[in-house]
Amino acid sequence: MLTNAAVKAAGARSRAYKMADERGLYLFVAPTGLKSWRMKFRLQGREKLLTIGSWPEVTLADARAQCDQAREQLRRGDDPCVARRRAAHSADDAAWTFEVAARAWHSHQCPGWTEAHATDVLTSMERDVFATIGHMALGTITPPAILQVLRAIEDRGAGETARRVRQRISAVFGFAISIGEASADPAAIVKRALRPQAHGGRQAAILELVEIRALLGAAEDVKAAPIVKLASRFLALTAVRLGALRGATWSEFEGIDWAGTLTGPTLPLWRVPAARMKLSAAKKRDRAFDHLVPLSVEAVDVLRQARAIAGAGALVFPGRSGSAAIGESAIGDLYDRAGYAGRHVPHGWRASFATVMNERRPLERAAIDLALGHAPKDKVEAAYNRSAQMRRRRALFQEWAALISV
Repeated sequence: MLTNAAVKAAGARSRAYKMADERGLYLFVAPTGLKSWRMKFRLQGREKLLTIGSWPEVTLADARAQCDQAREQLRRGDDPCVARRRAAHSADDAAWTFEVAARAWHSHQCPGWTEAHATDVLTSMERDVFATIGHMALGTITPPAILQVLRAIEDRGAGETARRVRQRISAVFGFAISIGEASADPAAIVKRALRPQAHGGRQAAILELVEIRALLGAAEDVKAAPIVKLASRFLALTAVRLGALRGATWSEFEGIDWAGTLTGPTLPLWRVPAARMKLSAAKKRDRAFDHLVPLSVEAVDVLRQARAIAGAGALVFPGRSGSAAIGESAIGDLYDRAGYAGRHVPHGWRASFATVMNERRPLERAAIDLALGHAPKDKVEAAYNRSAQMRRRRALFQEWAALISV
């Protein structure tokens, strides 16, 4: 059984983990450090999950009491998840508020999401949406009210975040309509009123070395948190996706001589868990699909600087709270303030790396694709050719680091 001290001491790790209490109750600890109470149960032969609430808002004693209530509902043949929705419904004068619906939708979607994505989704709602329309009954929310929420996001220069938030609001209404708690989706039509994107279908990316160096130099001159600048440089040096970088923990790095005690040559490596890669749900659960990123000398130097700032926390690039990663838009905002709005986005580093290195090393296309974590397009080759080409990939990243250094 858990104790209050054990719950308080539970820290973030590179992967989400569970701490069991009793009779199906457990504490779920996300890689960001977020802790939530959950209960597994079976109903009519099917395993289900009840999300009780987050710690410390919900204490261990509270969680156990709510578990006892859920077990009593099960003995009566009731579904605790449905009972919780009904209770929320009746507590708000027979009308679901947006926040109640959003949290129910989030709980419903969580099993198919990675923990990092689930945390991002809920954080965006708590930060940008709930304060404005969270208390409103679903049937009273109008398109102008939703547009007001999105305009506030756009006004701080986060247009892409506004588009994602609109999609999430629309998904909440779609969920509520499906279960009979709403009759229309006012977020659907709001899409037409959002400000146009600064670029078309392709992610904006700078492809010339001279301009790449200029961008990195300009980003260094912008007034911003040092950890965000380091995250930007590390993203440029490794060409990974933003989600992989934001969730990075110190335990994922190998072969780095942090203490100066290793003898002989080392081969620094970042092992990005498959769970944070752009893969099918089945592959995300298979460690064989972890993405291996050989680290250049310059990338290791960035990590050493980040380690001096981040301290003993699990995350390499923590945000202001220290318990969660830097924001989704932090690096993009940095480039916008540096004068590159519409010209380069964080995801653009993948195009920058691929374009420059393919032009310089046209015979290394396979190694470049592997360096980006791309699977071979040929299904037969993907099934049988498991060559990692690590030596070539390491040489490519070291050459790339030398080319973009300023």
